[in-house]
Amino acid sequence: MGGEISSIAYDALKTAAEHIYGKIKEGKKLSTEDIFLLYLGTIVEELRGVRAEVARLEKRIDDNNKRIDETNQKMVEMHQELSKRIDETNRRIDDTTKMLLQKIDETNKRIDAVYQLLLEIRQLVAQR
Repeated sequence: MGGEISSIAYDALKTAAEHIYGKIKEGKKLSTEDIFLLYLGTIVEELRGVRAEVARLEKRIDDNNKRIDETNQKMVEMHQELSKRIDETNRRIDDTTKMLLQKIDETNKRIDAVYQLLLEIRQLVAQR
């Protein structure tokens, strides 16, 4: 309803301004009310322009907010993917570390066995 009243008031003001313009073309003297209506018409036109600019800026803000939200979502997705990759890399490092420790243990056992064998050979050589 507010929009209808505003539209009706604008149309009435426009009609009055056209009437006043006719008086100006005829060279008639303008009343204080006529001048006031012209001034009011100017203010209303400027207000319409301001409203249009506000609407345009609100749309730009909404568009920018949408882009920010999309960027944030992409960042969250990238973070999740990076976390998965880091976890996978850490798992692979852990697996490699376990495998290397097993090989080191096996190598140490073999070294101990060779050392034991050398001791036994030394004892045999000493006995002969």
